[in-house]
Amino acid sequence: MAGGLRLLRGALGVRGAPHLGGALALCGVLPLLLRGAAPALAAGPAQAPTPAPPFRRVDIALSCSYLGEDAGGSLRASGGSSSKHPATLVLRGVSVRDDGNLDDVTEYKAPQKKPDSYSPVVFEASAQSISIPHAESLLHTDCDGEEVNCEISPYSPQQAGEGPCQTSWFIATLRLSSGISIALVLRGPHCSSQEEHRATLHPKLRIPMSEEGTLLTTVEFQSSSRNTSLRTHLGSSVTLDCHFALAPSSTLSSLEWRRQHRGSGRRLFWYELGSIGSAAPSKVHVDVAELLGSGDASLSLQEVSVGDEGTYICLVSTPLHKAQHNIHLQVAEPPRVHLIPEVVSFERGVTTTLTCNIAGYYPLDVSVSWTKKTPKKAKIPLSNARFSSHRQSRDGTYSITSYLSISSATAQAPATYSCHVSHLALEKPISVSAHLKAPEQTGSEGLLGSFIATIIFIVVLFIVLGRRAAKPESEQLPKASE
Repeated sequence: MAGGLRLLRGALGVRGAPHLGGALALCGVLPLLLRGAAPALAAGPAQAPTPAPPFRRVDIALSCSYLGEDAGGSLRASGGSSSKHPATLVLRGVSVRDDGNLDDVTEYKAPQKKPDSYSPVVFEASAQSISIPHAESLLHTDCDGEEVNCEISPYSPQQAGEGPCQTSWFIATLRLSSGISIALVLRGPHCSSQEEHRATLHPKLRIPMSEEGTLLTTVEFQSSSRNTSLRTHLGSSVTLDCHFALAPSSTLSSLEWRRQHRGSGRRLFWYELGSIGSAAPSKVHVDVAELLGSGDASLSLQEVSVGDEGTYICLVSTPLHKAQHNIHLQVAEPPRVHLIPEVVSFERGVTTTLTCNIAGYYPLDVSVSWTKKTPKKAKIPLSNARFSSHRQSRDGTYSITSYLSISSATAQAPATYSCHVSHLALEKPISVSAHLKAPEQTGSEGLLGSFIATIIFIVVLFIVLGRRAAKPESEQLPKASE
């Protein structure tokens, strides 16, 4: 029971709300719903693939904030800005995949007490005619460690009716920490007086509510995107995800993709009543057949360049409704780093300069640092490096060069000098190194010294041997004279 309550509160996105039900199941079981059961380890002949699990309708309850004002204006804060009021969105009858591990899921139970002006506003949304996108992600937020930000606000259709009593409309915006965004247009009850229909009005919104004190709504239109931000490399192809679904009584009026960057905007693709247009047919593409058939309004972008960076807006419209999703596209190209020379020979009285070339990176921000490491000492940072100015190539990428001077008066050999480069497009910094050799380890000087030492040794050896050979003859001369 404790495990089920933990998931229940996580699915609601709140803590300490045991009266709210829905999507009640054990976290230890739910991951199997998304990933499938682990294959059996027993040996034997290969079995036929397991058929796809069937679908099952469940209730998903989410903790939200209501942004707007009630009939008396009590939700309107000073200065004209909307304040937040606690709310709950209950998605009724959401279709999710069921592989047999949803036996612990329970239906949502509305609070038993009568709502007042301080109670959370509970929206019950029927999802029978329109599928809710990313339902599994919404259902398993607690088990997957995701957070859901839910906001509900009043919504005015493009062709609003006239008169004091109209159909109430609301829009629910869901944002998951993984980057998924969902917009749901909710059709609410008709705004009629209590005397005419003998309905009980909600104490805050003054519209008819159910006997349980909830607001009964239906999902009439939904749109979604898998990503609110994307990062890609130069020359790659990327798909900006945008999907939608309409109630059977509604039709698609238009689709528009726009790009905004640094205060300027440009229309890239548009579809309206059978008319199709594109600002760059070879670069951007929308599959119109998928658009009209399955509601796939995704934009494919080919050969991404620095100039394609910006915020892309997917705007889907029907005769009554309009919803948009913003996707921020960022270009990130990692730098190429090269250090010359790789080996430095120690020479007294000579200053050597190491050159670290960093090229082909985007965006501009890059961090370059130097360190020195000797065998008997720890790595220490160096602060005497010099830098060139940034250079920009035709493809928009940048380059910079860093210089480090090594003086024989202060240098210690052997030692390793490293150039470290950090950038947004790198998972970890790049480090390249140059090695300073000790004097006795240098190439030509070491060979010459060894050769000279050998010659001296041979000369000394001949002298000693010559003296020893000549000594007996000198000693015999006096004896002969006697």
